[in-house]
Amino acid sequence: MQHVYEGKTKTVFRLDDGNYLLKFKDDVTGVDGVFDPGSNTVGLSIEGMGRAGLRMSAHFFAKIIEAGVYTHYITHDVDEAEMTVRPGTAFGKGVEVICRFRAVGSFLRRYGDYCAEGQALPGVVEMTLKDDDRGDPLIVKEALAALGILTEGEYDELADMTRRISGIIAEDLKARGVELYDIKLEFGRDGQRRVMLIDEISAGNMRALRTARL
Repeated sequence: MQHVYEGKTKTVFRLDDGNYLLKFKDDVTGVDGVFDPGSNTVGLSIEGMGRAGLRMSAHFFAKIIEAGVYTHYITHDVDEAEMTVRPGTAFGKGVEVICRFRAVGSFLRRYGDYCAEGQALPGVVEMTLKDDDRGDPLIVKEALAALGILTEGEYDELADMTRRISGIIAEDLKARGVELYDIKLEFGRDGQRRVMLIDEISAGNMRALRTARL
């Protein structure tokens, strides 16, 4: 296999059959040793985090696929902290889609004059560009289309898929006594330009709060 990319939390390899292998790391994003899923930098390493993230990702991918949502997931190996996925291309240099059920994190920092911390939100969808140097700036539908990153139709498709996927994850967590506050998802296109969910679905992509002991 061929080494393709060294990310903050995963290493990417291209396999001989054209699929890709994601090797999960124990590194997590944060600042000054404090874990923060919204951060753009690696803040610390937590032993076992890679396998835990893969295990959670595989669980949620199975539920999402069962619901009829198209994803890049093929298979995984927890012992090796590896996930095999379909090839795909990103929107531009990468677009992240956030679904928010509570006013926390960057949402609260930006709109604190209009909301209280932890205020309930109706699954608000935001999109940001993956750009560490510019702090992953927010971008609106018209700008994404004008810059040729995605079409307005694709924007609507991503927003609808995000709400559906986030709802599935929120319900699963709720049954475990955990409330989902927000989640960050990523999408791409396959060889036929069909939109699919990519990357991972783990604690490093979401904020959640345990609300009950089961």
